[in-house]
Amino acid sequence: MDLKFCGFDWDEGNREKSLRKHQVNCQEAEEVFLGSPMVYVDERHSTEEEKRYVLFGKTNPGRTLLIAFTMREEKVRIISARPMSQKERKWYEEESRKTNP
Repeated sequence: MDLKFCGFDWDEGNREKSLRKHQVNCQEAEEVFLGSPMVYVDERHSTEEEKRYVLFGKTNPGRTLLIAFTMREEKVRIISARPMSQKERKWYEEESRKTNP
């Protein structure tokens, strides 16, 4: 998926939840978008009014994160940011090797 955006739009509650519950701050979550993330439509959580996405990617220091988000006009609105589970990390590493041998 080709992801084009011009900034981020954080809900204060989601920002605090990501930091408190998952120890992911907004700067760390945002930098994953600037790398080479894998982005998929989240069919399970999308509605007719709003499409949701799931992003798998790495921070600059190499921490692997899973980020749920939606687009609001041309801005990314992060819903949740958390470290990938062990299963997700294994899948991500395998897929990354396929696309970037």
